[in-house]
Amino acid sequence: MIAVIDLFAGAGGLGEGFSSLRDSSGEPVFETIMSIERDQQIHETLRLRAYVRRILNPDGSVPEIYLDYMRNRNNDSLEKLKAYAPDEWEAACEEALCAELRDGDNTLVELGAERLRKWRASHPNSPFVLIGGPPCQAYSLVGRSRRAHDEDFDKDVKHTLYKCYLAFIQSLQPDIFVMENVKGLLSATHQGHGVFKRIIHDMEEAGYEVRSLVTEHPEAPRDYIVKAEKYGVPQMRHRVILLGVKQGSGIKTGTLEASKTATLRDALTGIPRLRSSFSRRTRELGDSDWEKYVDCAATQILETDEGTCLASVFEKASECGHPMTSSSEHITAVSGKYNSWYRRRFGKSALLTDHDARSHQASDLDRYLFCAAYAEKYGHPAHLEDFPSRLLPNHKNVRENNNSEYKFSDRFRVQMWDRPSTTITSHIAKDGHYYIHPDPAQCRSLTVREAARLQTFPDDYLFEGNRTAQYTQVGNAVPPMLSQQIAAVVADALEVEAKPFVGGVVRHDEPPASN
Repeated sequence: MIAVIDLFAGAGGLGEGFSSLRDSSGEPVFETIMSIERDQQIHETLRLRAYVRRILNPDGSVPEIYLDYMRNRNNDSLEKLKAYAPDEWEAACEEALCAELRDGDNTLVELGAERLRKWRASHPNSPFVLIGGPPCQAYSLVGRSRRAHDEDFDKDVKHTLYKCYLAFIQSLQPDIFVMENVKGLLSATHQGHGVFKRIIHDMEEAGYEVRSLVTEHPEAPRDYIVKAEKYGVPQMRHRVILLGVKQGSGIKTGTLEASKTATLRDALTGIPRLRSSFSRRTRELGDSDWEKYVDCAATQILETDEGTCLASVFEKASECGHPMTSSSEHITAVSGKYNSWYRRRFGKSALLTDHDARSHQASDLDRYLFCAAYAEKYGHPAHLEDFPSRLLPNHKNVRENNNSEYKFSDRFRVQMWDRPSTTITSHIAKDGHYYIHPDPAQCRSLTVREAARLQTFPDDYLFEGNRTAQYTQVGNAVPPMLSQQIAAVVADALEVEAKPFVGGVVRHDEPPASN
């Protein structure tokens, strides 16, 4: 078994992929001996997952006590869950640390070295892999565009957090490391110097060769970009991922193997239809009859020049009927392409959590209805230029526009059934305008569970905290299905045969691996 330390772990998407990988005998290839996350709520998610991995039934399914916690999510059910296997809970607490990595403070580096020595005492000659990625906000192209002054960007301490990662490499000398970050890393500068070039230099100075997961002979920074949709993930998520190997080790590494494109429909098969819900302000204004409001909105859209062509779409939607509820706790179908990925640990249970529609202002329901119908009719999302004038948002740069070319013209973005979704980011926690459900009858944005599915988290993965915190955790994560394929590349380099689940099947026609 191969030891793993996960830095800047977040909700655990990268670690989930490594932990879920099985060898040809069905045994886990990797074991996380330490993960670090500084945010308390996110750490609770990470710790819970570390515990769940330890208490799975012999057939790989989750125990009933965990299903009870998924249903209830209260202190009483949590205490019962912890009491179910107290030794395993203690081990999970030891594994998942709530702590902050700081440049120049080697306390956690020393703790990691101690954990590794303890591990190797019982696993002689075990390889060791370091995974994780520094917080990416400092490198985000969107974040940088919003800064008023370049000097604010240069002063951002997040630039130096990769040095914490580097300190672990220098001290613990992993056989292989995996470091993930946003594309903006490639063009970011710090005090006038390219951040990406500096990172590569520092890793090479530490004794490592930095390789690509997409090409054997990288020639430019863009050759380190991994496009998730090429590897079975139903989402267009592009991230920089560096694969570091000790210089002179003789370790040979392969690349990720492309698979058939997965779509939003593949990911959401079986997810129950929901109606949106009204915001408190909307309810206070008296708009509380949802069906009546949506039917009226459709009629008004059809009366506009831009909406006249949508009659057939609205007729088709009405034939399906209005969704009857704004939340659902049960899956409705189990025949989806990715069912054995999302539902593999549930046994006969149809439980589904975190599938609750968020509240929207009434005017946004009109826009969501129009956007979904327009996309179904024309095969592409609407921009503000396509909107009836009555649906244009009351924003300053829209009101003052005179040329019909709007800044952020895709601020209301419907996701398309037969394509991968756009990138799920932490912005989904603020509003759902970029993540409109494609069914016109539902008039809503994606739920936490739907966003988690697009990120390829299995349905038994719980995100602690309130809904805003859950959306943030999902948006900032690495897709576990992609991570599992990266883990398979690492395992193969360390001469362990493994079978990742990709594109609805497991490589080499093996049955799906259970965690």
